[in-house]
Amino acid sequence: MSVDVASEARYLTFTLNGEAYALDIFHIAEILEYRNLTVVPMAPDFVRGVINLRGRAVPVIDLAIRFAKGSTAIARRTSIIIVHVNGVPGAGEAPGGRGDGQEIGILVDAVSKVETFTPEDLEPPPAFGAGIHADFIGGMAKRDGDFIIVLDVGHLLPAADIAALASAPPDPADDAEGASRPAPVS
Repeated sequence: MSVDVASEARYLTFTLNGEAYALDIFHIAEILEYRNLTVVPMAPDFVRGVINLRGRAVPVIDLAIRFAKGSTAIARRTSIIIVHVNGVPGAGEAPGGRGDGQEIGILVDAVSKVETFTPEDLEPPPAFGAGIHADFIGGMAKRDGDFIIVLDVGHLLPAADIAALASAPPDPADDAEGASRPAPVS
């Protein structure tokens, strides 16, 4: 998938290791404050664990690890962006009637704001030089004389990994709303 430049679109911007990124709000289900995660044994390193979100196990990936840029340090503004990924085998109907797919959490340093990008603001992904694998990038958005990396949600986590994590049981210590004791903040 690449950025559709046919019309203006809205994107949620966030920071990760001091760099600006964006996700199309069409894929975003909700934004949560960081909460304790249940570690899933033998999961890839970039999968920090799962959260219980209203009785559903939702895997949470650390984008910094996924992009080979260290790991996200948990701080006061650390957030989990819940996104919907379509076409996950065996995931079934997603809540809210979104069709086949799976919700995953993306751990980020801080959520910034929603931006509207016009077709003139968006460029195709670069062939090199962004510092992350080109498959993760849907495009580049120009803003305030700099670029915001627009991510391709469908390539952040392989479908087979999402389907395997979706079957992980939720943490019984979490209540029905998915709340858990807060983690220490640095």
